[in-house]
Amino acid sequence: MKRQTFFLTILLILSFAIPHAAHADVAPPETVPGSNLNPGVESTQVRMVAETVTLTVSQDPADENGAVAKTEAVFTMRNLGTAEEKMNVRFPLSFFNGNSDGFGGFPEIESIAVKVNGKTVPTRREVQPFLNNTSFYQERDEIPWSIFEVTFPPNQDVIIEVVYTVEGFGYYPYEVFKYILETGAGWNGTIGSAEVILRLPYEANEKNVWVEGVEGYGDATPGGVFSGNEVHWKFTDLEPTFENNLQFVVVAPSVWKKVLTETENAARNPNDGEAWGRLGKAYKEIITMSHGNLRADSAGQEMRELSRSAYEKCLALLPNDPLWRYGYADLLWSNYYFDVYLYSKTDTEGILPTALLNLQTALELDPNLQQAKDLLDEISYAVPEAVQPNDDGSYILLGLTATPIPPTPYGGFATETPPRSTLEPASTPQARSTPTEAPEPAATNPLCSSAAIFPILFGLLLIPKRRAAK
Repeated sequence: MKRQTFFLTILLILSFAIPHAAHADVAPPETVPGSNLNPGVESTQVRMVAETVTLTVSQDPADENGAVAKTEAVFTMRNLGTAEEKMNVRFPLSFFNGNSDGFGGFPEIESIAVKVNGKTVPTRREVQPFLNNTSFYQERDEIPWSIFEVTFPPNQDVIIEVVYTVEGFGYYPYEVFKYILETGAGWNGTIGSAEVILRLPYEANEKNVWVEGVEGYGDATPGGVFSGNEVHWKFTDLEPTFENNLQFVVVAPSVWKKVLTETENAARNPNDGEAWGRLGKAYKEIITMSHGNLRADSAGQEMRELSRSAYEKCLALLPNDPLWRYGYADLLWSNYYFDVYLYSKTDTEGILPTALLNLQTALELDPNLQQAKDLLDEISYAVPEAVQPNDDGSYILLGLTATPIPPTPYGGFATETPPRSTLEPASTPQARSTPTEAPEPAATNPLCSSAAIFPILFGLLLIPKRRAAK
């Protein structure tokens, strides 16, 4: 579901060259978000005094790599007038502003349960014109609503509870959820108080809830307070507009559970090199974007170091495992390419030589390791001064002996003519350990907008579909 891969590069390039309507043609299809109640078109004296919305995230039972959020919304409504009001309250079952998912689809919430003052009430689906349209691109004139009747006596609180489940959307390993406060603007006055709670099946933190510098979907809603396995957002006297709508970006539960499992495994048995390797790989999956860049926020930077440290502990215990050496080199190459090469910085840490050394060792251990060859070809294409492929399938690793200096923009690893270290495939592969986990496709995630969009576009041309990796 929801996943796109190879054609993203072409779509993004075309999006700069071809005028088109402003909708998400290079993003994954969205799913319908959760929303506040709406009184319909009639004016009302009923105020939304308070609301509490809880999105409980869990693994999507239909998609191992996806997520769903059971949404439970409790609204306290009060009739400020002197006369009883009876009305059809409505809840949007699809995008309330008439837009599609970005691909011409119109997903709906499949089931919804409503209680009024603790009693279940019947609902019906009804197609009505959309509300005040704030988008520039209208794709349909009417949308489906869930309608139910409510009576509001004067000066009395009426409690409305709404429960439904929404799917996340996004590119592995991230899932995005939205909640629309804007639809509550039709009630009288402001929303007195609102609390929105994002609940995870484990401790919530800034590694598994991306709140800083989010790439690909626009910024996540700031101001969330982390508490145990929850993140809370609170508002008072809110007159909601589209600017108040909320967005949450979370790591897919199946991925974060790998981190928790392998952290526990490595702590229980610190001499288990495979556990350290799987932990490094899990962190790498979380921080790696579809175009190869690494997540750059502070939590992402921390996970880079955690991944690197786990790989190094793995290799200290399993120095003769070519796949783990390749996996570590893959991490280092992404780090070098997007942090050093594209910005013409000096490789002061020796990231590229370390990556090349691990690839050299990997091929000495297993001359037929295609992932290592593919990565060397990729490096050669981007930085020809660092790797030179030979006709016989061997490689000259210039970057192992050259003194790194700042590369020219997009020109690679500029050096004086260095002595050459020639890597020839070994005639007899040495014994290697067998991994306990089969290689998986590397993570993909949405294309991003940033101040460095043109260097990244160039990088997209150079980096092909991510390799299966440890």
